[in-house]
Amino acid sequence: MNSVSSVKARVTLETMPEAWGIASAIDIYDCNPQKIRDAAYIKSFVVQLCELIDMKRFGETRVVHFGEDEKVAGFSMVQLIETSLISAHFANLTNTVYLDVFSCKAYDPEKVKQFSQTSFGGSFSRITVTHRL
Repeated sequence: MNSVSSVKARVTLETMPEAWGIASAIDIYDCNPQKIRDAAYIKSFVVQLCELIDMKRFGETRVVHFGEDEKVAGFSMVQLIETSLISAHFANLTNTVYLDVFSCKAYDPEKVKQFSQTSFGGSFSRITVTHRL
């Protein structure tokens, strides 16, 4: 499993206490086509991810299929969490997942990336982490 990361060191709210929150943008490439096209699987992934990073879900996971244009066709997911939001788009044409996690509660972005890449069977991924001040 290959991965590209812009995170050089373990970055959390504890290691950067002046940050108000952490926003992670994770792109996962060459994913399993069946998994990214399965709304029930995506919802199950969200539950497991929230448990993994200790985030409390607020309401049900919303998964909706969008896209008349083949370039953008696929499911989009939104999950409110008590400390903000998890969202993703699953691009059918390229079998790519674009996952975003934003929270004012500490979490490990690398753990999210590894778990998500494994869950969707991606061959490689990249992550960009922004500290919201």
